[in-house]
Amino acid sequence: MKNPSLLLLCLGLWLSTCSRINPPGKKPTVLVSQKGLDSPLQHIRLPAGFHIELYAEDVPNARSIALSPAGTMYVGTRKEGSVYALQDRDGDGKMDQRHLLARDLWMPNGVAYRDGDLYVAEVNRVLKFPQIEQRLESPGEPEVLYDQYPDKSHHGWKYIAFGPDGKLYIPVGAPCNICESEDIFNTITRMNPDGTGMEIVHRGIRNTVGFTWHPQTKELWFTDNGRDWMGDDMPACELNHASQDDLHFGYPYCHQGDTPDPEFGSKRNCTEFTAPIQKITPHAAPLGLEFYRPGNFPARFADCVFIAEHGSWNREKKSGYRVTMVRLQDGKAVSYEPFAEGWLLPEDEVWGRPVDLEWLPDGSLLVSDDFANAVYRIYYTG
Repeated sequence: MKNPSLLLLCLGLWLSTCSRINPPGKKPTVLVSQKGLDSPLQHIRLPAGFHIELYAEDVPNARSIALSPAGTMYVGTRKEGSVYALQDRDGDGKMDQRHLLARDLWMPNGVAYRDGDLYVAEVNRVLKFPQIEQRLESPGEPEVLYDQYPDKSHHGWKYIAFGPDGKLYIPVGAPCNICESEDIFNTITRMNPDGTGMEIVHRGIRNTVGFTWHPQTKELWFTDNGRDWMGDDMPACELNHASQDDLHFGYPYCHQGDTPDPEFGSKRNCTEFTAPIQKITPHAAPLGLEFYRPGNFPARFADCVFIAEHGSWNREKKSGYRVTMVRLQDGKAVSYEPFAEGWLLPEDEVWGRPVDLEWLPDGSLLVSDDFANAVYRIYYTG
């Protein structure tokens, strides 16, 4: 190297804009089923009148969850490669029977239930287990509905859900941290329940692992994980709202609605894209989300959307590891605040990572945790 001082200067500038690797440590050795002061649930802070309890334990790598009308909870995984069905046989409000429906699948993160059938998303395929409620003990081989999604595992795990239009919505994440790529990547797609008619609905979405529809307007809302290596505090993750089809949300050219990408930002203007409704804490990794549902939570939460923040892996001071809520007024965000926190301890140690949210019929809220291998129930008593 002819100019070592220049090399050191460039290295210093690069380090100043990059976060360091700081993932959660070893998984907790204290079981979440322990009671009282020995339970890690004692660390969870909630608004007054709310409580949290264990709903299901020993569910390895519990990720996306879907509830059937019969009360069976279907659970997808990412690293585990398995899909489970959980049942409450004795009626005590806790899952006590676990069925292994499939194993050795490729990141079967996404699960959705419709008309008696279970849908499961792998990286490149969508599977269907017909009439699953009658076949929990022996589900057999699933039908392959679609197998033409890309086989890239980087952001390849998928969240899936049926929309108000009766179609199955499936995202295709970016195959990289930041890059331009083929048209199918960075999108949300949808298809008919039989696997036909796949089409791209939205573009410019780096990695969404959670979406839902507004209970009144029926419009799509989703989270998106911001890019890495722009520093601890840039860019923000996002809560987005799609008021119509065929929108572009900026990736890889623009982040958080107002920040051009250092590499690709010169190619497009941020004003061309749909900006987020709410900026989420950088690197917090927002995943599952749910709008308020009446039944248990007080009416003062009626205009809130709840978000599971999985937590950072490369921020010097960890962020996320909590459930937050965004208050809305006339379709606009007016506040962003914690709802349940304490999975991240003051000494920057982690014992749990929220992934997905699901309402129970009684109006209480389920939270899955792929780090503590558990599902929790949050409820209000006043």
